[in-house]
Amino acid sequence: MTGPSTFRIGGDLEVGRLGFGAMRLPTEEGPPREGSLALLRRAVELGVTLIDTAFLYGGGANEELIVEALHPFPEGVLVTTKIGVARSAESGEWALDGRPEVLREQVDLALARLRAERLDLLQLHRIDPEVPLADQIGTLRDLRAEGKIGRIGLSEVSVDELARAQEIIDVASVQNRYNLLDAEHEPVLAACEAAGIAFLPWRPVHTVASETTDDVSAVAAELGATPAQVALAWLLDRSPVMIPIPGTASVRHLEENVAAAGLRLTPEQRARLDRHRPAPPQA
Repeated sequence: MTGPSTFRIGGDLEVGRLGFGAMRLPTEEGPPREGSLALLRRAVELGVTLIDTAFLYGGGANEELIVEALHPFPEGVLVTTKIGVARSAESGEWALDGRPEVLREQVDLALARLRAERLDLLQLHRIDPEVPLADQIGTLRDLRAEGKIGRIGLSEVSVDELARAQEIIDVASVQNRYNLLDAEHEPVLAACEAAGIAFLPWRPVHTVASETTDDVSAVAAELGATPAQVALAWLLDRSPVMIPIPGTASVRHLEENVAAAGLRLTPEQRARLDRHRPAPPQA
């Protein structure tokens, strides 16, 4: 990784530039849950300081798993969660729900599950197209004024949506899908770089691991690394605002992911990898 190994989200909340996405962790009782607890503790041992979760991940079960594993959270460890998706009482189906009263309720429930007085970084999981954006972002702004939220982030947004949100709040982070072989949100990354906003790519290695190119394989061999590690090293090299959040239920893969922060791509290797980037859409 070139550049600094940490990033200050919102200008003041310092985290390491390689986080952990907890979505894939099993939460059911028994050996699967015990494995998840051990993995979360190992992540912190390895120096991971940002753990990403969401209400959607098991209706809060993922948040409760993290609390069981790590609470009281070690100093410097940030657990960030997401709201704005709800399950229908009638059908049991999950759907976007950005109504102000729902967002308020979900923040209160997240505070209770995470045993926190404040959510240092709270992200809107998706913008609900059925609710005015100003109502959704305004509710988060009000919750921050009330001291329940420290910093506000967005997920899976366009450049236009980000700009409109910035008219109402200071956006601290954006969490969009992005990896070596997926350039759809390149314009959003550029907007985040210009504004100093943390960019948390989800699915940072999935596509690369399943569609490895000859150049990715060759660079991996040259570095004595895996294609997934090369994909993470490329992301960390790509932008100083980048904070990948790879997820896994395997301690071995976790350790490999964390080790990727120590890889150094040469300019020639970076150029070979960049050749496989699809053309980004016009902003």
